Amino acid sequence: MAERPEDLNLPNAVITRIIKEALPEGVNVSKEARRAISQAASVFVLYATSCANSFAMKAKRKTLNAGDVMAAMEEMEFERFLPPLREALEAYKKGQKGKKEASEQKRKDKEKKNGTENDKSREEEDDEEEHMEDELDADNEGEEEDVEN
Repeated sequence: MAERPEDLNLPNAVITRIIKEALPEGVNVSKEARRAISQAASVFVLYATSCANSFAMKAKRKTLNAGDVMAAMEEMEFERFLPPLREALEAYKKGQKGKKEASEQKRKDKEKKNGTENDKSREEEDDEEEHMEDELDADNEGEEEDVEN
């Protein structure tokens, strides 16, 4: 847990960005109002987390999941936020799935490329070995001719 109450506040830059996106252009917000919104947002997050934790504990889990958060929002009587929250969750899941698939494809392509390079390297090594053997054979034949003469 946080040792000081200030540690529980969301970053000012995040709060400012959210405020700017929520209000029409040209509306100014005082520092005092930003501070109050920041503290209210922190309280909301703590309350929502506490409620979600209750659902996780009832299910004998230590990890909060999206279902716990949805149930907490309903318990806190914020049902009207559930549809946009579900949409955001679906978008997040799709993004994560896309990232995972891209990562797997990148790994497969890299393995395929490395496999091709390894095949080329093996062929080059084999060619070098054959060349060295041919040179040794030629040297040995030359030595045998010297011995016979």
